[in-house]
Amino acid sequence: MAAATITSKGQITIPVRVRAALGVDSGDRIEFVEVEKGQFVIIPATRSLQELNGRFKGRRKTAATIEEMDEAIAKGAAESL
Repeated sequence: MAAATITSKGQITIPVRVRAALGVDSGDRIEFVEVEKGQFVIIPATRSLQELNGRFKGRRKTAATIEEMDEAIAKGAAESL
């Protein structure tokens, strides 16, 4: 099992074995995704734009207006109450 210590600034050094398994290197971004309360997985956020090609097919072709965005935000806020 790999382990790390949190510094007083909240930083950690990810062990070499973990970095290698994730395929990340200095300067790469990672994401922490909560899978259960108090349990997270680490996901490399190093995808290229090429990998995302076609991911949004069939989605809206035009940009939303400010009014549409405001309406969607208000609707989401009302549903979360």
